[in-house]
Amino acid sequence: MNDTYDIPATMPAVAYRTSLPVDDAESLVDVTLPTPKPGPRDVLVRVEAIAVNPVDYKIRQNVDPGGEPKVLGWDAAGTVVAVGGEVEFFSVGDEVYYAGALDRPGANSRYHVVDERIVARKPATLSFTEAAALPLTALTAWEGLFERLGLRTGALEQTGALLVTAAAGGVGSITAQLARALTSLTVIGTASRPESVDFARRMGVHHVVDHHRPLAAQLGEVAPGGIDFVFSTTGTDHNLTAYAETLTPFGRIVAIDDFDSLPLGVLKAKSISFHWEFMYTRSMFRTADQSMQHHILTQVARLVDAGILTTTATRDLGPVNAANLRAAHRVQESGSAIGKTTLTGF
Repeated sequence: MNDTYDIPATMPAVAYRTSLPVDDAESLVDVTLPTPKPGPRDVLVRVEAIAVNPVDYKIRQNVDPGGEPKVLGWDAAGTVVAVGGEVEFFSVGDEVYYAGALDRPGANSRYHVVDERIVARKPATLSFTEAAALPLTALTAWEGLFERLGLRTGALEQTGALLVTAAAGGVGSITAQLARALTSLTVIGTASRPESVDFARRMGVHHVVDHHRPLAAQLGEVAPGGIDFVFSTTGTDHNLTAYAETLTPFGRIVAIDDFDSLPLGVLKAKSISFHWEFMYTRSMFRTADQSMQHHILTQVARLVDAGILTTTATRDLGPVNAANLRAAHRVQESGSAIGKTTLTGF
């Protein structure tokens, strides 16, 4: 495929063949698969590090591949070793990071093909491991803040308060950083344990409230004028009434979590708008602006290299193999993860 890298015909990967509890040794298994070849707009990446997100275990639990090996993983950093014939942004040898596409094989493999339009050069100041922690959550946070909620980067006149739930989690921790660095909003984060409160503060929140206690009264204390925006990463259905009570008229909510139903009628009196953020929408529907994710990740890399943003990687569980990935899935399934869990090397 090129003269620079010796690309083998097969590669190690981690996959699952049927939906099983994470403690079952067959829930994730080591496999050998054919090395994929890039399509016209694809780059082939030699994966050096990955990160694990809730989407990984949710798919493992709910999507049964019927015995065929299905590879998960939607956060990766590595080196471009081959490019498709129509690739414009990258050359062989570029170090990149990306979150991938939900409707293509994941990156829990030594080599991975991904559309160049959702890839960017990794931050030069970060290791592959530190960089792998950022793409999925940074894209979610950026799109949620600056596209769905309509915030403007660097708009110092835009005052008010933003609530970020689970501010010590993967999405919450980068959302807090972006909001603190690029807006003039007061950033309020929810956290409960001492270690998560400390991490949320280090990520940039001005005030912390306890999500195990009623939110409305706590928010009234730290933001007596009300809150203007909510970035709801979890518990949206349980917290919607509190959001409606504390949001100012014409406030905005963006949510990323899953639930069966939502009583949106409580938002009508204040004309509060509700928005979804799903990072995979652009890649799933091949939207005309897919390359926005390339540009967002490029901006994030510049902010990291300027010392404005930092990685949210907090624990690395070793090489990418089935045993270590099962451990990473356990961390995610516990619901108590702080920052991002990574794996490095094969």
